[in-house]
Amino acid sequence: MPINVVLLLLIIAVIFHWKKPKASIRCLIAATVILLLSSFPPISDRLMTQLEDDYPPFTKASVPIDYIVVLGCRHTSNPALPVTSQLGDCSLERMVEALRIFNLHPEARVITSGFGGKNKESNAQKVKQALVLLGVPAQKIITENFPKDTEEEAQLISPRIQGTEVVLVTNADHMPRAMGYFEAQGVSPIAAPTGYWVKDLDGDKNWGYYVPNSKKLEQTTIAWYESLGKLVQWFKSIF
Repeated sequence: MPINVVLLLLIIAVIFHWKKPKASIRCLIAATVILLLSSFPPISDRLMTQLEDDYPPFTKASVPIDYIVVLGCRHTSNPALPVTSQLGDCSLERMVEALRIFNLHPEARVITSGFGGKNKESNAQKVKQALVLLGVPAQKIITENFPKDTEEEAQLISPRIQGTEVVLVTNADHMPRAMGYFEAQGVSPIAAPTGYWVKDLDGDKNWGYYVPNSKKLEQTTIAWYESLGKLVQWFKSIF
């Protein structure tokens, strides 16, 4: 990840400071350049849109929908908080998009997915609880509580949805990789990307847009992570 590379270069710069000052300066310059480029909004936005623009936002389908599959993400179990506040940003975004699609296609059943990690309750259960709280009938929701990653989700859910009309909900940056895993299992879902990082790439920007910032560094990190994931997925498809 960019920040790891920057930290490694800074450590090397300190180690080489006395014995190899020129090498130390090169590492310091390289770290500075990587940090600036990774947190520079125009570059970060371009990297992210390469992932997010692969699939358009979902509009109402022309055919009845059988299943709405919501991929898992993060949550923190805390009974003192409303269930919607226990969901991480990515889980909340996916849950809201699933709710929107369910309102368009009430004939569909919803499949929530994802294990709990360190939490006692799975992410699938937490998302289900939030959907029920917001009006989706509990009997319309199926939970897959054990998948630990997208590949496992595709392997476990695909046998149930073979030959049906399916909408797949996940974050826009994650959608290309998620679609690849489901297609590898013989399922061709309709993509429903959500949680866009870049919402207006070509709109008018003021001078503040061109100032490097930590949010864009995080965005670049996510884009790089997903790009590496796609590379790993490609290698797996070969071997």
